[in-house]
Amino acid sequence: MAVLTESELAQALSGLDGWGVSDGALRKRFEFEDFAQALAYANRVGEAAEQENHHPDLLVTWGAVEVSWVNHAEGGITPTDVEMARRSDSLA
Repeated sequence: MAVLTESELAQALSGLDGWGVSDGALRKRFEFEDFAQALAYANRVGEAAEQENHHPDLLVTWGAVEVSWVNHAEGGITPTDVEMARRSDSLA
């Protein structure tokens, strides 16, 4: 799968609410009322990642989860990362 060009990535970001690019990955911080809700969300994202065999970096803290999508094997952000970012939003 090909890494998105800068223009393709800019177009993809225009359709992703709250997502940005940092350190070469799509990143977003999701806020929750407490640790239990944050952990439950991280588990939902993990289950979706397992279904697609494409796994994010997740940072779970009290009341928040930071999700980062990048295709390490391809060396950048791919259409699959964009789709998984959308799925991450739908799971919140």
